[in-house]
Amino acid sequence: MSVISIVGAGVAGLCVANELLARGARIRVYDRQPLPGPHACSWWAGGMLAPFCERESAEEAVIRFGAEAIDWWDQHTGVVNRHGSLVLSTTRDRNELVRFGKRTRDYQLLDAEQVAALEPDLSGHIRQALHFPGEAHLDPREALLKLAQNLADAGVMIESGEPDPSSQIIDCRGMAAARELSGIRGVKGEMLVLRCPELSISRPVRFIHPRMPLYIVPRGEGVYMLGATMLETAEGDRLTVRSVLELLSAAYALHPAFAEAEIIETGVDVRPAFADNLPRIREQNGRIYVNGLYRHGYLLSPALARLVADWVLLKQRPEAFYEDSV
Repeated sequence: MSVISIVGAGVAGLCVANELLARGARIRVYDRQPLPGPHACSWWAGGMLAPFCERESAEEAVIRFGAEAIDWWDQHTGVVNRHGSLVLSTTRDRNELVRFGKRTRDYQLLDAEQVAALEPDLSGHIRQALHFPGEAHLDPREALLKLAQNLADAGVMIESGEPDPSSQIIDCRGMAAARELSGIRGVKGEMLVLRCPELSISRPVRFIHPRMPLYIVPRGEGVYMLGATMLETAEGDRLTVRSVLELLSAAYALHPAFAEAEIIETGVDVRPAFADNLPRIREQNGRIYVNGLYRHGYLLSPALARLVADWVLLKQRPEAFYEDSV
């Protein structure tokens, strides 16, 4: 079997590499850094594996193929937390919670007592919520490093330099490939990481807030990731004051304990996206491109990896997300 070269070791590239490796393919992986880190936009992700919640704004394909993600990540990393997720609102925004429920599925409507049973620290603050028990979350950094370790354990190290042009190349470089792929745009996301030991939340929370919808993802030991903005810009070097204020204001509205939290990290990334916010698998100039994951990197990369592996190894054209070169 000839060598398959994967260029880019973010979430898409590492998922493709692990899927091909698991099927016995000979692979080499190339990236500008030897390990996953802050240079990759997937380092700054929330890590929610929430296909049913995503139906509120995403296409049906996101739910259908995103449903593969939880088992895939569990099988390949073992770092998945299967606690479900919650969607909450204040009493005054209850109509928005009802609207969210009408656009999604596979949830349970909880009253205040049931919310308190799941998340005792939210008792008294939330009167109604949607619980999606089939969803999960992970720590993105832990997951990426575990995928890289899987490769290292098999003798595959992440290399610098350029791949052999005679090999089959799978390009997963995200925004770095924007000059070669038509239709790619940047969507900026900003996040905060807080330490709030006074508060214990065990599952991701989406908080419907009138100015900025917020999600809070627990990282363990009183650490929480807060996100995230979605700004139509490829400028990804700084957080805006407005975004920080809105994120913190929404967190405080969810629970006053966040007023005493310590900000331990801030982050910015630019996610590659196409016009419809769906990813693409495209063959162009002899390369297979996997790109445009938008904010669904951890949710859709496992399915994209499967589709690409089927294409490369079994000659089965992808059943979804495939696009002829343009």
